[in-house]
Amino acid sequence: MSNPLGEFLDAHRSAELQKAARALLKEPLLLAGGPQADSFQLVRRYAAELREWFDRNTGWPLRVDAESARLLRTPGTLTDPTHPAREVGRSRAPFTRRRYVLLCLALAALERGEAQIALGRLAEQVVLDAADEQLAATGLEFTLERRDERLDLAAVVRLLMHLGVLRRVAGDEDAYVSGSGDVLYDVERRVLAGLLAARRGPSLVTAAGFAERLATITAETELDSDELRFRAIRYRLTRRLLDDPVLYYDELTDEELAYLTRQRAFLTSRITELTGLVAEVRAEGIAMVDPPPDLRPGGASYGLTDVRMPEQGTYGHVTLLLAEHLASVTGGPVTEAALGARVRELARQHAGFWAKSARQPGAEAELTGQALDRLTALGLVVRTAERVVPRPALARYAVGEPVVRPVPGSRKDPEQ
Repeated sequence: MSNPLGEFLDAHRSAELQKAARALLKEPLLLAGGPQADSFQLVRRYAAELREWFDRNTGWPLRVDAESARLLRTPGTLTDPTHPAREVGRSRAPFTRRRYVLLCLALAALERGEAQIALGRLAEQVVLDAADEQLAATGLEFTLERRDERLDLAAVVRLLMHLGVLRRVAGDEDAYVSGSGDVLYDVERRVLAGLLAARRGPSLVTAAGFAERLATITAETELDSDELRFRAIRYRLTRRLLDDPVLYYDELTDEELAYLTRQRAFLTSRITELTGLVAEVRAEGIAMVDPPPDLRPGGASYGLTDVRMPEQGTYGHVTLLLAEHLASVTGGPVTEAALGARVRELARQHAGFWAKSARQPGAEAELTGQALDRLTALGLVVRTAERVVPRPALARYAVGEPVVRPVPGSRKDPEQ
């Protein structure tokens, strides 16, 4: 006999587990307090199941204590530049090289510091560390005397507050930027200690080049058996299916493609079971598609993508129209100049709907650049120095010719 109560409880538990997994994938660092408190409590409740799943399928360790939950997530593709750290706030501007360096210097200073620190004191430590000969040899120099440098440090501090490393006690970053005040922070040392997701500490790496250093700190266990090699392939494929908008077959090694061909149903079903993502399998590859909000597990309001399409507003409309245009292009790659000319035509056609700034002469370069950035991040195009190459997944935005079909039971001529 069926047990309605048991079935309801199982379904409720499954939905909560999916919500917890989605919360971790969206924010790999969750705090017990603040806006993430509900998600943190879910993750803590299902920590054992989540830890087992991530360990078996991705190799990402999950650490949960009374204050935070940290999924030590490393990307499936180390060379993907399309998902940068971003400024906290409405602009969401991507971090520049200088901000990344400031972030690393600030973390190093906080690691050596006390339980509280003032922003001015942190700035002094950053300036001292920036005087290192090896860093100076790269051409980067910090005095934090200029306003733009102080703005960069304020952006770094706001990101650290968002991550939970710092908690503002008094003051305001804007006052520091203008030179009229300072800010005092509590340093959450346990959150700081768990921030780095690396297999090996950077101070232990002797490789010189950036790519070599990155590969070394994320290197997995030596693969000396078939079982370990297959496990490493499973890790890489699952990470990419979770991380990347599209997993193209032509980007895989022969060994990875052979494993995916055999285990595709298993890999995708495991991801769907945990996250609610739905596998879209095509001849060229696989995309794990996030359902619309009303179909997400437990009614989860947050999605699992940091780049959405389509999106409202002028830039979103430009991106969608360029995607449609590129999907219909025949004859191979196109130049950015040609796409800019297309955007100028679109600006005239949609003048009544686009923002005034988008209709100004010369605005097409910025509009085209932002649209291509989004299409590249979504795996829909490949952008080189001279060309834009459409990828197969872009075909989903192609618009076909309308087909008129007669209404069942109608006596009218279908050609009318």
